[in-house]
Amino acid sequence: MIKVAFSTADGESINTHFGYSDAFDIYEMTKEKYEKLATRVIINEENNNESDRIEERLNLIIDCTLLFITQIGPTAAARITRNKIMPVKVTEDTLIKEQLDKLLKMIQTNPPLWLVKAMNDRTKEEEHI
Repeated sequence: MIKVAFSTADGESINTHFGYSDAFDIYEMTKEKYEKLATRVIINEENNNESDRIEERLNLIIDCTLLFITQIGPTAAARITRNKIMPVKVTEDTLIKEQLDKLLKMIQTNPPLWLVKAMNDRTKEEEHI
């Protein structure tokens, strides 16, 4: 089981840059299905400091394995990957449901090595908690 975060302004499509995202839709995914768990929203947007903005967003998705965004800066991408979250850039307005369906099919048929590794890493972490 993995959690997947989508940077979204409308809950339907992936349409925001990580650093400017106000919300992330979080889905839980198994080999059989996916379901929406929550919409996590930025509460304190008074920080103009880049590091604080990244940290605030990272804290919202820290339990996720994948993050779908339209863009992400190099500093944020480094912080995300250091926390074992794989950022995936997609074309703006890619539908979340379409991306979830593709991901589910990928998991069920022939998942790429990076996805198998990400799923295994997350499972090992959960076993140690």
